[in-house]
Amino acid sequence: MADEVILITGASSGIGAALAAEWGQRGAHLVLTARRRDRLDGVVAEVQSAGGTAIAVECDVTRDGDPEKAVAAAVSKWGRLDVVVANAGFGVSGVFESLTIEDYRRQFETNVFGLMRTVKAVLPEILKSRGRIALIGSVAGYVASAGTSAYAMSKFAVRGLAQALRCELCGRGVAVTHIAPGFVESEFRLKDAHGQLRPNAAENVPAWLIVPAQTAARAIVRAVMRRQREAVITGHGKVLVLIARHFPRLLDLMLLRQPAWRERDLTQRA
Repeated sequence: MADEVILITGASSGIGAALAAEWGQRGAHLVLTARRRDRLDGVVAEVQSAGGTAIAVECDVTRDGDPEKAVAAAVSKWGRLDVVVANAGFGVSGVFESLTIEDYRRQFETNVFGLMRTVKAVLPEILKSRGRIALIGSVAGYVASAGTSAYAMSKFAVRGLAQALRCELCGRGVAVTHIAPGFVESEFRLKDAHGQLRPNAAENVPAWLIVPAQTAARAIVRAVMRRQREAVITGHGKVLVLIARHFPRLLDLMLLRQPAWRERDLTQRA
């Protein structure tokens, strides 16, 4: 990946920041985007201190025109774009009857339409370079459990887009990789239903299930470099996807054993 130009959305923390560190060490030129410019500048500084090359572009994928600014910055700086990782996203939690249509709309605006804006913006340059597109989905794109309908719906949509794009672009030299992480170390589960960070929120996943972000980043980089069609990153994620594909009745039994969500609604509101 040395000297390839890579754009990563949602790069201010978590998987995005870990991908920046991993690709920076491999000699790639990075265009890092996120809404939080201060956090983004910190990631750029870390990449540069480790000998990498990166620039920051403040970008909200829910705003028309912002992803195009990031692409323009890449082309202006290095003359091309080889890889995009559409990583920006957040999760809305809560049982269906407690969520509003606006909750679902807000979820889709970032996780689906924001991702589509990103792909639309980068596609002309990626076609020129016969490059790679990585769409960050989730194991929730295979397994929808109680209280995750908004998030799971958005990630099922990401998986569908990845499959369709792969069919459309394979004859034009562009690889499309669907990435499905499970529980990875990040701020993701500490954000509320509006995508705002709650620093004092409690982690609701057992520590032994959480994979370090850098471990996940190495696996994602390998999958993108090899132009794989898909990569399920975590061990528990691989098991769940396997069960979902081949043992759906077993999956139903597992999911129905969850605590009663009517009494334990996880919807978080600002």
